[in-house]
Amino acid sequence: MPELPEVETVRRGLAPVIEGRTIVTVELRRPDLRFPFPDRFAQRLTGAMIGPLGRRAKYLLLPLATGETLILHLGMSGRVLIETGGERQQLGEFHHEQGRLAAHDHVLLQLSGGVRVIYHDVRRFGFMRLAPTDALETDPFIAELGPEPLGNAFHAEHLLKVFAGRAVPLKSALLDQKKVAGLGNIYVCEALNRSGLSPYRAARSLTASEAARLVSEIRAVLREAIAAGGSTLRDFRHEDGSLGYFQHSFRVYGREGEACPMPGCGGAIERQVQSGRSTFFCAICQI
Repeated sequence: MPELPEVETVRRGLAPVIEGRTIVTVELRRPDLRFPFPDRFAQRLTGAMIGPLGRRAKYLLLPLATGETLILHLGMSGRVLIETGGERQQLGEFHHEQGRLAAHDHVLLQLSGGVRVIYHDVRRFGFMRLAPTDALETDPFIAELGPEPLGNAFHAEHLLKVFAGRAVPLKSALLDQKKVAGLGNIYVCEALNRSGLSPYRAARSLTASEAARLVSEIRAVLREAIAAGGSTLRDFRHEDGSLGYFQHSFRVYGREGEACPMPGCGGAIERQVQSGRSTFFCAICQI
């Protein structure tokens, strides 16, 4: 599933293309994605001007001049593509092969100025919904989210508070969207290795100094991934066909059996299944 850096990459790529444009027509090629589309979905979008794009956790937010906000979740395989002058490209300067697209183009928005936005989703685990902009924080999908890991409300004291008394593994606690919004499996593995913390230790065992170090490394790994354009999915490709840059900079994710990158460690990266997800870590230096 695309994680926070991938969604932020899409937001940054989409914003200059569609902000200030009007949705001229809406074509829905099926009645649903993961969930049915909202009532009168096409009609409510048609004629609306798009305001400054936002992101909350892994959700894209497209505010409309009608007073509603389009909430978009990419699910596991959702992509947002733009088409201008007959050329189609994936946002974030990633490209799919042209022949793979048409059968899975489910929502097409024709915008003013000749721009077309296409939502493409092979597995259809993504979804779209509309919510009143002035009550967005009360939307069921938004209301219980924790603080943004790159925001001011995310700090060591917050982690110590929400992890107090919790015996669940540290990695599982970090993936709880009610505690921290937007973190996913790959970047949590990376941040824990950088922090020298085991994904299996109890969340409640985190000390103040460890929490401060973890917050710092989470921020660092997310910023690096955003700067590199995101890289979670293997079919995210750049114009020259290469995979996303940051994918090649992972310290531990996907590196089972390789030497631990921590200077002086001497251990090797292990892969274990934890709560149904692959966990990559070093048992020597992550304690």
